[in-house]
Amino acid sequence: MLPSLVPLFLFVLPVISASAEDWRSRSIYQLVTDRFATTNGSSPPCDTSNRKYCGGTWQGVINKLPYIQNMGFDAVWISPIVANVEGFTAYGEAFHGYWTQNIDAINYHFGSEDDLKALSSALHQSNMYLMVDVVVNHMAATTNPPDYSTFQPFDIQSDFHSECFISNYSNQTNVEQCWLGDTNLPLADLDTEDDTIVNSMYSWIKTVVGNFTADGIRIDTVKHIRKDFWPQFAQSAEVIDSVLDYPAWFPLTSGFQSTSGNLSALAETVQAAQGSYKDGQFVTGSFLENHDQPRFQSLTQDQALVKNAMTWPFVQDGIPILYYGQEQGYTGGADPANREALWLSGYVEDNKPLLTHVKTLNAVRKMAAAANSSFLTTAAKFSSTTSTLAVSKPPLLTLLTNGGNSSTPTWTVSDTGFKPNEQLVEVLSCSLLSADKKGGVSVHGSGGMPQVIMPRSALNQSGSVCPSLATSSGSQASSAADLTLPLAATLVLGILSAIFAA
Repeated sequence: MLPSLVPLFLFVLPVISASAEDWRSRSIYQLVTDRFATTNGSSPPCDTSNRKYCGGTWQGVINKLPYIQNMGFDAVWISPIVANVEGFTAYGEAFHGYWTQNIDAINYHFGSEDDLKALSSALHQSNMYLMVDVVVNHMAATTNPPDYSTFQPFDIQSDFHSECFISNYSNQTNVEQCWLGDTNLPLADLDTEDDTIVNSMYSWIKTVVGNFTADGIRIDTVKHIRKDFWPQFAQSAEVIDSVLDYPAWFPLTSGFQSTSGNLSALAETVQAAQGSYKDGQFVTGSFLENHDQPRFQSLTQDQALVKNAMTWPFVQDGIPILYYGQEQGYTGGADPANREALWLSGYVEDNKPLLTHVKTLNAVRKMAAAANSSFLTTAAKFSSTTSTLAVSKPPLLTLLTNGGNSSTPTWTVSDTGFKPNEQLVEVLSCSLLSADKKGGVSVHGSGGMPQVIMPRSALNQSGSVCPSLATSSGSQASSAADLTLPLAATLVLGILSAIFAA
């Protein structure tokens, strides 16, 4: 999309019969539907610079669900599902799904309504959740002025705010009343002060969630609609709200993209958010990459820095989100380069260090939650310098560094939550160590790699993480299939722009 279209996100999690607790234990795999998998398993060419549909479908996602589940993910976030503008615009085709033209029709490029229902059913049969991306703020036009008759169901000019493109993001009225896009591809801004339109959108989201048994929705461009629109929208979808954690993403990215980053800034930002959000950070969505930002490996390919940064979403307070292709080491830069076809990777699982890293982190997070019933509701504590960061969230202690692959970092942490002299395991390398007589640890790293430490007693002998070092034989949830799926659970995530301005 155009740089001017990069939105502030509200990532909302709707809940009919499930609670926030049902989403806290989840981890989310975000994919671009057109670029994830084809129906017949073919691997057509896909040049991201062409900005064209490449052929990914909902049936393709169904076929590749084992790939997602094998990494330990138990929720899938897909692209917007409604009909978009057709043909080649000034900025390519609408393969991403964000250029809405008809909210009452399905994007046939991705499949039929039955295909989408089949995806929802397949996910639920695997005890996984479905999150659907939605655009509420605007409709996309290929001409200026727009041909309003091409929009459905809002097909007259009076259904939209008068044309004016946003010129001042510090002026909230300008942000809400004026348009995104430009004269080449205007995004006509819905008149969300009109009661008829407002009620239509409330009814629409209820239908979307109900028809496709969506477990969650992510809302695009939340900041561009007045705040008092959203409570009833969330109620109509039967949701609880949450936030996509952009405030932490900025210091996370800058902190690990080079050896001169400042990890203390990440700790300070998160500590401020822990006290600012209504529910702390426990249902925030934590991410390193997404469809609107350059991939992290376009900034650095130092694998020590990459692994440290990728560890963060899985060891902090919120819900981890992984953007498809990150596990395969994709390096695309800014949009559209960051929307590569995953089939070009061959979906290789063996001998893929980053995929193995993700799989281990997902399993460790579930083991930690099984070992400590309050793990998902206990705020992480931090000890940091500019180049090292210790994240204490019992039974986990995570040690991160931005020293790079030639560094030999040292961490000394006294407030760990470990017992005196307790036997511990560094689970990324399956190496043994012990707490000191006060429960603290002193760890010397090598190659700048992250360390994730937990007690041997928290590991499961039948699990996938260092089983030969485990001392527990009890059952622990280690995969999505081990989790109980409440009926019609739904979640919504986004950026909390009221607290953190972008």
